[in-house]
Amino acid sequence: MNTEATTLPGHRRDALGRLVPEANIKTIDLLRDELVRELVEKARVLSLQIAEAKADFHARIASYVELSTMEYGIKRGGKKGNVTLISYDGRYKVERAISELIHFDERLQAAKALIDDCLNDWTSDSRSELRALVQDAFSVDQAQNIRVQQILALRRFQIEDERWRSAMQAISDSIQIIGSKSYVRFFERVGNTTSWRRISLNMANAVEGE
Repeated sequence: MNTEATTLPGHRRDALGRLVPEANIKTIDLLRDELVRELVEKARVLSLQIAEAKADFHARIASYVELSTMEYGIKRGGKKGNVTLISYDGRYKVERAISELIHFDERLQAAKALIDDCLNDWTSDSRSELRALVQDAFSVDQAQNIRVQQILALRRFQIEDERWRSAMQAISDSIQIIGSKSYVRFFERVGNTTSWRRISLNMANAVEGE
């Protein structure tokens, strides 16, 4: 229901879309309505500014990386890959990180079946830690998403059982790259130490104006 539709003077629409005379609305409810609308409008403006700044950050970093690589005769765009840039005096740092969005296809189920066969045959006392890791890897998080990094971490185990090796190959074959997400992070050095303090900017979820 569109609650932003034109209202009559001296009236406001309630959550059900009904026109209610302001005289019949409690003062505290009117104040709440005005506060929420004012804050949301400021948030919309700020969100758009952050989205524009984020696009500018990425464009300028990409342009610099391309300029830098051209010095060595390499003509390659600077939009991809992780990059760390540090100011000349070493006090400030900018990081661009590219995170790939990974999806597993149906072959992951084959991998799970092979791993289950291994775990059922192996003695529980000798590989209890691995069993716990596998169970955690194939569980889902609160959003019902597969734990990608935990599943990929299973490939680090060098186990000679042919079923395990086939399972690890099935995991590798099931990987599908469905996109990527980029981040820009800013840091300043803490005094004269080697530690960095992050300049907090939550730009990850900034969206373009509709």
